[in-house]
Amino acid sequence: MSKQVIDPKTNQILGPNVEGELCIRGPMITKGYVGNEEATRSTIDSDGWLHTGDAAYYDKDGFVFITERIKELIKYKSYQVSPTEIEQLLLTHPAVLDVGVAGVPDETVGELSRAYVIRRPGVTVTETEIETFVAGE
Repeated sequence: MSKQVIDPKTNQILGPNVEGELCIRGPMITKGYVGNEEATRSTIDSDGWLHTGDAAYYDKDGFVFITERIKELIKYKSYQVSPTEIEQLLLTHPAVLDVGVAGVPDETVGELSRAYVIRRPGVTVTETEIETFVAGE
């Protein structure tokens, strides 16, 4: 199996330690989606590379490190927002035990991020306090 990391906007092949989209090709890779040519074309390019939707990089030894899902980025206006980065920020709040962030549809801006927060036992925190923390106020 072959692998490469590309810039998802330009499709340019990237070198070691540069994050982009992981693409793979080989005899064990699917030929496509049965009965769904559009999904196949959006996943497998004309050269046979399957675009995994994973953000990744590889090191000088060829080891691949997957960092997040590109296809799960939140599209806010013209920005792509990483749910992982928001989660990492929220996990630094002393009242937050765990968190999950997902995009929710919004007619005006495309998507908004929504955080699902689990508080630490015995700690109280309000939604407004969390929003203020994220805004850096």
